[in-house]
Parts: sequence; C-alpha cells; structure tokens
Amino acid sequence: MAKALPTSWLVVRMSALGDVVLTTGVLDHLHATRGWTFHVLTKKPNAPVLTGHPAIENTVMPEDASLKGLKWVQAARELAARYNGWGLLDLHGTLRSMVLATFWRGPVRRYPKFSLTRRLYGRFGWQWAGDSLTSLNVPQRYARAVERGTVPASAVRPVIHLSEAERAEARGILSRHNLAAPIAALHPYATHDGKKWPDDSWRELAERLLAAGWQCLIIGHDPAPLYGASAPEGVTDLTSATTLRQTCALLEQCSVLVTGDSGPMHLGTAVRTRTVGLFGPTTRHWGFFPSGEHDTVLESALPCRPCSLHGGRGCDRGVQCMRDITPDAVFRAVTAPQP
Repeated sequence: MAKALPTSWLVVRMSALGDVVLTTGVLDHLHATRGWTFHVLTKKPNAPVLTGHPAIENTVMPEDASLKGLKWVQAARELAARYNGWGLLDLHGTLRSMVLATFWRGPVRRYPKFSLTRRLYGRFGWQWAGDSLTSLNVPQRYARAVERGTVPASAVRPVIHLSEAERAEARGILSRHNLAAPIAALHPYATHDGKKWPDDSWRELAERLLAAGWQCLIIGHDPAPLYGASAPEGVTDLTSATTLRQTCALLEQCSVLVTGDSGPMHLGTAVRTRTVGLFGPTTRHWGFFPSGEHDTVLESALPCRPCSLHGGRGCDRGVQCMRDITPDAVFRAVTAPQP
C-alpha cells in the first residue's frame, strides 16, 4: 500500500508576481479537495498577494543574499531540517528549487514546465507542440504536480482574498477622487518593452472612454506615469501610489481592467474583475492568458508570434504586434454588452 501523503506542504514559487498569483487557485483547490495546508517560499515583494488565503498558514521570505551560491545550499539544508516530514511542492522548477529538493526529507512533487516543448514550438512552430501547450494553462500545469488528470481551468483560477477593511479603504480612495461606476482600470506599464502598448494608444483609449461616460483609474508602478498630475478630468493616475493589496482592492471595485500581459492582469482575474488583455510577443501557448469567465484577449495575427517567453527579445518590426491592436478595438472590447 502506498504511503499516505502529508497534509502539510512547503510550496516554492519565487517570482514573478504573476506566477505567484497563479498559484493561489491551485492551493485553494488542493485545500478544498485534499485538506492540505501550506507554507509558501517566495520573495518578499510578492508575498502580499497571499495574505488572507485560507490554505496558506505562513510565508517564508528569504533575503536575496541567501538565495545565491553556497549560502543557498546552507539555507536549503536548514529549510529541509525545519520542514522534516512535510511535502515539497515545487511550482518553480529551477536549479534553486532542485537544490532544495536534494536535501528534502519528505515527498517532492514538481510541475511540468514543458521547457523543451516550448522551445520546439518557439523555434519550429510544430503543431503537436502547440497543441500540447494550449491544452493546459499555467495553473492547470501547477495542478499536474499532484493531480493525474486535467483539472478544469475554472477550478484553479487565481483568487485574492480581500478583507472587508481593505474593500472599505478602496471605496474610500475612489470616493476621494470622485470616481464612480463605470470605472475602467488601465495598467499601461510593462516590465519588457515588447509587451508595452504605445502611450498614445492608452491616452486615446482613455479619451474615448471619458466621452462614452466612463471614468478611468491608472494603476501600476513605473517611474514615468502615463499622466501624473496632468491627468484630464475623469482620469485618476495612481501610478506608484498604492500598495499591492490596495491595488487588488481597487481593481475589485472597477468594472473592467485593461492591461498587457502582466502581473496586474492576473490580479484582475483573481479579484473577479473583467479583464481585457493585450498580447503581443506572447501567445496562449505559454499558458498565461487570463482565465476569467468574461475575460478577453486582443492580439495580432502576425506569423512571427510568439517571439519570446517574456517579451524581452528585441524586435526588428518595431513591436508591430502591439501597435496592430487599435484603441478602437480595445474600446469596443471594454464597452461590449456583458451577460
């Protein structure tokens, strides 16, 4: 008879923000179906998205210096000793998490990254590879670390657990800025330039929404705000002005979120706000499309897509895939009648 698995697990998912957000629905699912509880090893800036999660009892946030070289080997030994007998759920699949697994004194489960399949599809565009990749989104791949069959995407959709105090604070922020429904949250920033929709397109979208009776809330962190103090009436630019939890609570109060392929895109889905995702260098094959019931993706049909995993590779077409997405198309997606 197979030995029963423990009910306490250390989860490894260091970065980035969106990847950590995408673990939340999986942990919810495993808590509900198996009674498992978790500690999560992650980086400090991402930890707030895990606050209030009923399946997560603690977050472990090592200092960056301890994650490198021999210091990480020592830290991994200490973690393995501290969590003796626990399960290790590796949702990162890097050399660092594999080092931890070598010292682990309990069962280890690791999710399939499909690294080779991704490379083959990106290099050759083989259909079998593409079909394999699109059959599972990232949360479903995470679930495969434990589940033998395919868990429905809706069962592992990311979820942020907000408190009533956080919701009240968000309503207060909106009230102070005279923002009332319908509100479109706009996230015009990107870690990689290849994923960035042009600033002029964002401004044209905002103008069209204002003319149609909407109000706009700019969210996200960036050293160069889209508007800042020069925002027109009806647009509130809170760039770099809110915490991660405040951003989540504000998004929940909005009617829609418009964003590129980004961490905040997954926050929108996780608080059940309808999300319009603008995709350029990346495609459904990488597994990051928003998974909400009414979420929408706009993308170009250029044959060179996908050109990279994260949008960081240079583009000799001037990021045409993002420029091909017109403000008119986004406006229509935002204002389309909803069921």
